[in-house]
Amino acid sequence: MKPYNTLDEARLEIDEIDAQLVELISKRSHIIRKIASFKDSIEEVKTDDRIDFILQRVRHLAIEKNISPNLISELFTIMIDEMVETEIAELRNKKTF
Repeated sequence: MKPYNTLDEARLEIDEIDAQLVELISKRSHIIRKIASFKDSIEEVKTDDRIDFILQRVRHLAIEKNISPNLISELFTIMIDEMVETEIAELRNKKTF
C-alpha cells in the first residue's frame, strides 16, 4: 500500500477503486445476462449449490486478503440476489417458462 500525504490523495484513490468496482460489477452483470441464455427455467437460475460455492469461495478469498468475510459474504449475497432477478427477467423476456 502506498503512503498518502493528504486526505484528498487517499480519497482520490478510493474514488478510483470505487470506479473499478463498478466496472467489474458491470462486467459480471453482462456475463450473467449471457449466462441466462443457456438456462430454460427458474430452477436453473436459482441453484443453491452454485450460490453456496460462490459465497464460500469469496469468504476464503476475504480471509486470505485479511478483510471481513462477513462483509464480503453480505456484499456478494446482495449482488447475487439482484443478478438472479436479472436472470429471471431475461428468462421472462425469452418467455421460455
